[in-house]
Amino acid sequence: MRRAKISIIGAGNVGATCAHWAAAKELGDIVLVDIPDRVGVAQGKALDLAQCGPIERFDANILGTSDYMDTANSDVVVITAGMPRKPGMSRDDLINVNVGIVKDVTAQVAKHSPNAVLIVVSNPLDAMVYTAWKVSGFPTNRILGQAGALDVARFRTFLSMKLGCSIEDISSLLLGGHGDDMVPLPRFTSVAGIPIDQLLSQADITECVERAKLGGGEIVKLMGTSAYYAPASGTIQMVEAIVKDKKRIVPCAAYCEDDYGVAPARRARATSWASPWCSAPRAWRRWSPSR
Repeated sequence: MRRAKISIIGAGNVGATCAHWAAAKELGDIVLVDIPDRVGVAQGKALDLAQCGPIERFDANILGTSDYMDTANSDVVVITAGMPRKPGMSRDDLINVNVGIVKDVTAQVAKHSPNAVLIVVSNPLDAMVYTAWKVSGFPTNRILGQAGALDVARFRTFLSMKLGCSIEDISSLLLGGHGDDMVPLPRFTSVAGIPIDQLLSQADITECVERAKLGGGEIVKLMGTSAYYAPASGTIQMVEAIVKDKKRIVPCAAYCEDDYGVAPARRARATSWASPWCSAPRAWRRWSPSR
């Protein structure tokens, strides 16, 4: 039986960490892609990671390359390529540069892996998912954006810090875009089944909500660039759900068709960057071109 094939476009911090998590979870063979000027970085990181196999006890073929032919027939393609945020920048400040990058990358992905599920991580997220959808021509159930998994993880982390309890016992959900307008949902948040408002004051809950909204910016201020451990972890949570057909429910940027009261016919402007997309929970299933 063939292993799943996972291609990761962009060998920077997020892409390389995605490769790390995917290898450690033994999800399949991995192709790490970067531009020709940085192909040595992709090759070096791939080789370095492959040499962890004997120690961490995982089997995976890991290739670094700048040739999209090497990604052919991927099951899942993760796009992390693009310029990261710097201090003082919003995610929207990246759009002029990153839209061109995502267009070029998506065209190559669609050419070589026409049946892949595409997960976009590049910012500003909703705009980049929309760009990938229009360029690829893929059906909407095979174009997803990773944000909700990360944002929920941040919210749960801050709640755990307040409560002093295990992160594993906290369940939560959020909706909205990946940015300051995201909407953590305390009424769908519990600790071992106990509603969060029975354990924390409204002031503490609000503090965690606001910190989750600004979680990415907090990290940018601290280290001068975008986060990568948690974004990569959230991305690989989605990859694992797909390749293992786990039927998980994970918040993601997904196309709305009458979901949450958002329908294509009711959009004021179909050309608006983020209008077709909402960060909504999606039940995972095995993906195929016919769905």
